[in-house]
Amino acid sequence: QVQLAESGGGLVPTGGSLKLSCVGSGRTFSDQAIAWFRQTPGEYREFVASITWSGSTTYYADAVKGRFTISRDIDNNIVYLQISKAKPDDTALYYCAGGFSPRSEWDTYDYWGQGTQVTVSS
Repeated sequence: QVQLAESGGGLVPTGGSLKLSCVGSGRTFSDQAIAWFRQTPGEYREFVASITWSGSTTYYADAVKGRFTISRDIDNNIVYLQISKAKPDDTALYYCAGGFSPRSEWDTYDYWGQGTQVTVSS
């Protein structure tokens, strides 16, 4: 089993920055690809970014490419999502998820955190 816990959400002004953390535990966390998804009320869970278990390869949704950075601290079981140049459309509940492959489809992930809220003020 893998447990995931997000933190770092909050209120950020348009154009500002925020760094989210996803702390993992469980003996297989280091084997997991980790992704960040986001969701707003009434909408589907949207892929944001993902990273392979080794941290060597990353993937981004077009909407965040060039503004968000996903990274992985293997020694401490943490995956980060650096949000830069934030836009009001980035406002959402952000989840991290663990799975076998760093895919963009939410239903390919087995483990989920509880989410952390990011609000971008206009």
